[in-house]
Amino acid sequence: MSLSDIDRILLQRCIDGAPRAWQDFVERFLGLVIHVANHTAESRGIALDESTRDDLVAEVFMVLLASDRGVLRRFRRDSSLATYLTVIARRVIARRLHRDGTRSRLSVTAAEPATHQTADRIENREEVERLMARLSPEESDIVRMYHLEGMSYQQISQAVGMAENSIGPLLSRARQKMREGA
Repeated sequence: MSLSDIDRILLQRCIDGAPRAWQDFVERFLGLVIHVANHTAESRGIALDESTRDDLVAEVFMVLLASDRGVLRRFRRDSSLATYLTVIARRVIARRLHRDGTRSRLSVTAAEPATHQTADRIENREEVERLMARLSPEESDIVRMYHLEGMSYQQISQAVGMAENSIGPLLSRARQKMREGA
């Protein structure tokens, strides 16, 4: 999906610092960022309280404003603005969750009966582990770092000692192996 005229105008107004542009931007994309925060945390087995979620959402918007709206200025306009913001928000939130260790993991205890969602999560985790078993240890580590821990190619490169431009192709091959095992 390409950039809509409405979003193109709103984006330009924000970059130009037009009156009320930022408020309009936040009103338009607040729900999206909240959804990304909830989904990113849930996919990592983290229960967010309202205060933590609000902090994560605020951090995403602060990143968008930082360096004279540098993230918005770097948007290439070859996709929808919502898609671009989803990627940015997911990365910011995943890094923050990883960095802060904000990990009140969802768990099943004897006092807490398993819910349908918890049972699905356990089944999904087992499926992911089964699929990742098809990968080499190096591939598995990189898939985990990128998809489950939200690390950037640069962070992964530093962690494993591999050239940054080799991370993407390795991830593509690993995903293909996982698809073939599904």
